[in-house]
Amino acid sequence: MLSEITVTDLSEKLKSEEKFIVLDVREPHELNYARLTDSRLETTPLSRLAREGIHALSESARSKDATIYVICHHGNRSAQVTAWLAQQGWKHVFNVSGGIDEYAQKVDQSVGFY
Repeated sequence: MLSEITVTDLSEKLKSEEKFIVLDVREPHELNYARLTDSRLETTPLSRLAREGIHALSESARSKDATIYVICHHGNRSAQVTAWLAQQGWKHVFNVSGGIDEYAQKVDQSVGFY
């Protein structure tokens, strides 16, 4: 079963001082339309992950003990990456259900829509 977090819960976590990674797996051109701004945000496109595997991840995201919230446009690509990371042994990886689109609709319209 895929572990998930709602956009509302992610919003609350973003207000905290907790240590985690928000891994955005959208393609670079998509970032121009909608984007979260947080120092814990890392961007690694799904296409790069498909080519390079785990080596595409930052050093901090390569830690299988890291807490990672994976986000994309609607939650489909991030669900794929979440499942893949869990299969690879990551213990604390969560799909952001609804993606950045739902985040913009329910939490903060200023992140943008597309």
